[in-house]
Amino acid sequence: MKAKKSFGQHFLHREDIASAIAGALKQTDAVPRILEIGPGKGMLTKYLKNIPAEFKMVEADVDMISFLRKNHPDWSDDIIEGDFLSLNLSHIFEGKSFLMIGNFPYNISSQIVFRLIQYRAQIPELVGMFQKEMAVRIVSPPGSKDYGIISVLTQAYYTGELLFDVDRSSFKPPPKVQSAVIRLERKPQLSLDCSESLFKSVVKQAFNQRRKMLRNSLKSLFPQADLMTDPFFNQRPEDLSLEDYISLTKQIEQHRIDSTK
Repeated sequence: MKAKKSFGQHFLHREDIASAIAGALKQTDAVPRILEIGPGKGMLTKYLKNIPAEFKMVEADVDMISFLRKNHPDWSDDIIEGDFLSLNLSHIFEGKSFLMIGNFPYNISSQIVFRLIQYRAQIPELVGMFQKEMAVRIVSPPGSKDYGIISVLTQAYYTGELLFDVDRSSFKPPPKVQSAVIRLERKPQLSLDCSESLFKSVVKQAFNQRRKMLRNSLKSLFPQADLMTDPFFNQRPEDLSLEDYISLTKQIEQHRIDSTK
């Protein structure tokens, strides 16, 4: 897996913010292993290195890897060169649990969250800086205009909290968007009481037509009689809680069982 050259990076220059991000990790005593995604020039890294924990960082940009090796040669053994999205995360700390943190590349931030969900058995906590719009979407509750697919899928397994905003002026060069830092802490239950692949499909199908009532967006999944007579289906996808989506998934499972009898 080769590292690559990337462009258009915005580097955090505020020491106080870097310190606050590192300090937002809560579970370092219980899980003394940390993986940083996208260290860049190491602004956050130097604070993470002060935490008594085993540490690794993943960097895809060859220029940043060269910078880190030249300016922080003692970090060289901690660098994993390559694309985070292609890594088998279970190999990094020999299958042990670890905490994930980073000033995440905004163009792949949603994919990073989905990888977190995929490897949730190993990752009890994430602290990350996102484009503020994405950060808000991840932690938004039902009923919010920002509540969507990534909200439901993340909150199925993690409890989220928006910690603080980061102004554009905190970066060189300043990006065009505001940023925010969130913390995600894994829930005790690692799996749902339903088919997780079907649950994901239901959530995606509902929100892919978010302006429509559920009777329209989910019409391929439920009997027409149910859709027309049950007032539950008059709601729109943002009105439903996580528990509602799990309940819908279980109803579909039961319909499929009944149809085979």
